[in-house]
Amino acid sequence: MTRSLIRILTIAILFICGGVNTTAAPAQPKNIIHYNASIQGTDPKQAYFISLLDLALEKSRDRYGDYQTNAVMIEMPQGRALKMVAENKMIDVVWSMTSIEREAQLQAVYIPLLKGLMGYRIGLIRKSDRAKFAKMDVNSIKQTLMGQGADWPDVDILSSNGFNVIAGGDQQLIAMLLKGRFDYYPRAMHEPWRDLARYPDIILDTRFLLIYPAPIYFFVNKENTLLAERIEYGLRKSIVDGSFDDLFYHHPITQDMLKKSLLDQRTEIVLNNPYLSKKSASLLNEPQLWITLKPQITPSYQ
Repeated sequence: MTRSLIRILTIAILFICGGVNTTAAPAQPKNIIHYNASIQGTDPKQAYFISLLDLALEKSRDRYGDYQTNAVMIEMPQGRALKMVAENKMIDVVWSMTSIEREAQLQAVYIPLLKGLMGYRIGLIRKSDRAKFAKMDVNSIKQTLMGQGADWPDVDILSSNGFNVIAGGDQQLIAMLLKGRFDYYPRAMHEPWRDLARYPDIILDTRFLLIYPAPIYFFVNKENTLLAERIEYGLRKSIVDGSFDDLFYHHPITQDMLKKSLLDQRTEIVLNNPYLSKKSASLLNEPQLWITLKPQITPSYQ
């Protein structure tokens, strides 16, 4: 019997006995990334970060493969969401303003998701206080009671710069302002517009602009280095090809914000952020990561 005939017979026997698997290899499972979303529905601010996460994951598909995102619909404050990621429970990624403490507990993806916009603050005030704030100077605003979320890094930043801060639940801050618990509610420039449309007794202070370095990052569990690498790769790729800026400048939360904020009328108060890590401060040397607004921010870090 020739060798070629023996080979043919051997292959035939393997097919009959099931020794050769002709089924295509199963597709690799999708990388499922869980994030928290409000049970009340995704608001425009959440939608921006979700869109940016999807952009980063899509841009990184070539290197890291397929993916799927999943919204975990549970109402939780920012502090609890950060804790869930730190404990590797329920959600894999969260977006938050950074601090030295947060970077110690979680793995930050060191790309400012809002190009530093969180550190440009304009204030909401009661309509009845319009005349009072129009006459204020820098010393007066530092004595004014300000409201911020209890688990926001801004509480410590403002306090360390000599401002009087009242902390409260982030869902109660508008009610606290209306009830006179505090008189000034600093918000990032993209944030106050929905509240102004909803509450006729609240107006925008046009006197002051508080400025401090305040990047907001995606955070993942310390052990989830692959996801951190994937998100950073995708974000940096989107910065290079322009899709990051396209999303940032044309999203509903940021459109027309510079014009509406009346920056040329404001007194600028530049603050230090002593809770900015050295790694975060070093990013200020990468101008493509930041929104271009004057003045230049000089960081203070530990």
